Formats: sequence, structure tokens, C-alpha cells
Amino acid sequence: MTYLKRFGYFIITGILVAITVQFVVSFIGGFFGINLTSGGYAGLFTLCLIYGMVGSFISLQLSRWMAKRFHGVQVIDPNTTNPGQRSLIDKVYRIARNAGMDVMPEVGYYESADVNAFATGPSKKRSLVAVSTGLMNNMSEAEQEGVLAHEISHIVNGDMVTLTLIQGVVNAFAMFIAQIITMAVMNAIRSKDDDRPGFGDFMLRQMIYSVVSIVFTILGSIIVNYFSRQREFRADAGGARYSSPDKMTAALLKLQKMHVLPPAKEEQEGPDKLATLKIFGKSSGFSALFMTHPPLEERIAALRNRTYSMSV
Repeated sequence: MTYLKRFGYFIITGILVAITVQFVVSFIGGFFGINLTSGGYAGLFTLCLIYGMVGSFISLQLSRWMAKRFHGVQVIDPNTTNPGQRSLIDKVYRIARNAGMDVMPEVGYYESADVNAFATGPSKKRSLVAVSTGLMNNMSEAEQEGVLAHEISHIVNGDMVTLTLIQGVVNAFAMFIAQIITMAVMNAIRSKDDDRPGFGDFMLRQMIYSVVSIVFTILGSIIVNYFSRQREFRADAGGARYSSPDKMTAALLKLQKMHVLPPAKEEQEGPDKLATLKIFGKSSGFSALFMTHPPLEERIAALRNRTYSMSV
């Protein structure tokens, strides 16, 4: 049931993105009198850029809503008297004020044995910090502060917006290159068989475009995840600054210790759309190119050697 609900929210989000992008394309074309579908390579790239950037920014605007629905995040009332929730709220607010935030982020928790946390939201004034029950139950107060300071650092650094910009540009290039390759292949095929049926021609074009687009999207994710790994060092530096180097290091050491345990059941259900915003990720070998986070041992070494500021 949880999987079906998440899939449903994903479909709804995709439909909203597609409708909005189509509206933007039509508006730009009508307002400026530009036919983007017949403007040569420049028009094609502009169209791909609009689709890539607008789609990414719509996803960013919906990020808090998506996080709450996908993970079942329970937002905590700022005036709560529940001792555990009150403690979490106070820690987040104290760190946020220390980081210079004027508007406090929403704070929530979600049911998961996984020891993790994430920050998301379209801006500093509309942000969310969420922690798993596994983190609340298995980390000390000092370790929790290190994790929360790391997540607050993501918000203060504007990492969500930065990654959205990079993702939008990568998406645009992936779509543009896929279109060019598809046109080249179709032209080569037509030169040998000009009597190809219209529907068959359309289906073949869609198949070629889909395959090539997937390949270049995967290759583009290597670039996106590289920037994601770099910003983790920067967030660690912020975590050390807004809490303390010892607390940030202690949090990573606890994660490293938990990392050797069997993965939580929910981790086996599929890829996590918010993996880039969590405190740590898991991968090895060739798949290291697709890691959203640097290895924990590298992050711990950077903190211990006080070289984290050089790792940004």
C-alpha cells in the first residue's frame, strides 16, 4: 500500500510538471511570437532548456510536499509539549538561529529504522528538516546536533536550488542530444526506406529517443552526483561550525558504525528520490560514480584533519 501511494504521488507530480511546462512553452511562443518547434537547433535547444529547467524548478517547489507524502513525514507543532519532539524542535531552532536563519524551518519526523535525516524545500523560508525515528532512537544528543547542523547547513548554503539548476541544465542537454541523435538515425533509415508507415515511423522515433534519452540521463547523473558529493563536504564544514567539529565527527562515526549493519527493510524497496538530501548514502565500486555522498571515511578524515573547508 505504501509503495502504491508513493507511485500515485509520483504520477500526480509528473502530470503537474508536464502540464506546467507545456503552458510555459505555449506562453513564451505566443507572447514573443516564437515557434520553438521550428527554430532549428537553436529553437530545439531552447525548448529542451525550458523543459529541463522548468521541470526541475517545479519539482523543487513541490519538494516539501513530496517529502511529506513519500516518507510520511509528521510535521511537529512548534508549540508541542511532547518531551522528545520539544527537544528536537529546540535543537533545530537553536542551530538555525546560530546559522543566521530568520525564519525557522518546519521540523518533522518519519517512521524508519534507517538512521538518517534530510533537508528540503524551495527556499530558506520554506524549508523542512526531517529525521527518522531510527536516528532519534539510536543517536545521542550530541550526535543528533551534528546531523541537524549538517542539514541546516544545506539550507543556508542554498544547496537545493544549486542542485536544481545543475539538474535542469543536465536534463536539457540530455534531451537535446537525444533529439539530435534520433533525427540522425531516422534520416538514415528514411534514406533507405521512404515508404515507412506513419505510425511505425512515430513508434520507432519514440523508441530511439527513449533509449538515447535514458542513456544520456544516466551519464548526466554522474555530473549531478559529483556536485552533490562536493556539497556534502561543505555541509559537513557548516555542521562543524554550527554545532562543533567534535559533534559533527561523532555523528559521522555513528553513521559509519550503523553502516555495517544490514540495511533497513524500506531501503530495499527502490531508489530514494531524496537521497541527495540525506545525511549519507551507500555505494561502492563502479557505482561510486553515482554516489550522492562521499565515503564516510573521507568525510571523517576531512573533519579530523580540519581540511573540510578545502574539500568544497
